[in-house]
Amino acid sequence: MPHRDQEIAMLRREVELLMGERQLLLQIVGAAAAMIAAVDTQRLQVGAVEAADLVATRINELPEETLQDALRSVHAEIEPETSDDAHED
Repeated sequence: MPHRDQEIAMLRREVELLMGERQLLLQIVGAAAAMIAAVDTQRLQVGAVEAADLVATRINELPEETLQDALRSVHAEIEPETSDDAHED
């Protein structure tokens, strides 16, 4: 049984490590989502707009629940875009 206990302890440490990494990744995604939502693309250089678009595209591929977890992890809220916001020049 000692070998089994060692395996269980090792798996527990691995799960704790993965959960810590998940939390950090959620914070990174939450911060990136909040930043992208606040960016005025009209004022960015082309390269920055392309990078922001890449980040936004990947964030939009997340399941809604994961995105909400990410936003909560950094205490951020993103206001839904209204049709007026989408057509501003």
